[in-house]
Parts: sequence; structure tokens; C-alpha cells
Amino acid sequence: MTTDLLLGSLALSLLHAAIPNHWLPIVAIGKRAGWTAAKASRITLWAGSAHALSTVLIGLLISLAGWQLSSWAETFMETAAPVLLITLGVVFIWRHYYHRHFHLHGQLPLQLPEKQMIVALASAMFLSPCLEIGAFFLVAGTHGGWAVFNLSALYTVTTVGGMVVWVQLVWHGLSLANWHALEHYAGIISGVVLMLAGILGLLH
Repeated sequence: MTTDLLLGSLALSLLHAAIPNHWLPIVAIGKRAGWTAAKASRITLWAGSAHALSTVLIGLLISLAGWQLSSWAETFMETAAPVLLITLGVVFIWRHYYHRHFHLHGQLPLQLPEKQMIVALASAMFLSPCLEIGAFFLVAGTHGGWAVFNLSALYTVTTVGGMVVWVQLVWHGLSLANWHALEHYAGIISGVVLMLAGILGLLH
């Protein structure tokens, strides 16, 4: 199940790194403020790290619950963990239309001093953790500390690195085209990823 868990978390992390509301506000603010591409990447690194930090902290707490479940019924969890992922996937699809993720548009006044703007960006990202990945942390807890560590590292590197990559691509002229559709359907896609990871776990 560990390989399936990491592959599922990788897919979910790549998805969230690509969602425009994670990095588009930084591009918009940076362009207006006259930042260089390198400076925009540094600020994205700070903001993305804040986002990953809060997500991992919550994930570590959730993984403790998974660890307790594993010690309580180790054999049962081999089946229950994949079923849990599938169930949570269904829940995320169901609540898709009610989910409100990280949005900065209209929330950060562009006349703020630069240092305050950077702090505001990082704070907003910190206060908007990725809750979907919590399902993987719960299951990772049933596999021990090493699985939780690998998941934390994978999520952090993929999310922060992906945000920086997207900032650079858009900064240098990549058209957004219909990428906002990805933002709109992120809940459904996240749910499908969770369900697929659970199904693979059951098959193995």
C-alpha cells in the first residue's frame, strides 16, 4: 500500500500545485509591483513553504490517528485504509460545490509596503492548508513514521516546486487558457485521486 499511497499523494500534490489560486495572485501582484522573475520565485518559495508547513503540521496530527488505528487492529487496517481513501474520495466529490479554497483576489490591497505584502501572502497561504492530503496522512500513519516522513517530504517538494514552476511559466508568457476550469473542478479531481489510490490498495 505504501507505493500506492505515495503515487496517490504525488498526483494530488501535482494537482494542487497547478491550481491557479495557489500562484496566480503572486504573478499578478509581482507584475504590478515590478518584481523580477527571480524575485517572484523567491516570494513564491516563501509563500508555498508556509502553505506546505501548515498542511504538514495538520497531517502529522492526523497521522497519529492512523498510527493508533494500526496498533489497534493491524490486519483490519490493511483493508480499512484503502476503503477509507475511497470513502473520503466520495466525500470530497460530494462537498466539491461547497469547498472554498485559497483565494487572494480582492483580499490583499496592492498598496501595502512590500514586506507587509510578502508577509500577508505567506500568512494567507499558511492559513489555507490542503485538507485533501490529510486523507493520505491518515493512511500513512498506519504504515509508520517512515511513510509519514516520505509523504511530508514528497508533498512539500512537489507543491512548493510546482508553484515556483508555474509562476515562472506564466511570468514568461504561458497562456492560462482554460486552467481556471482545473481550479473549479479541483474537488472532483481530488476525490477521484483518493478513490483510485484506495482501489489500487485493495487490489494489491
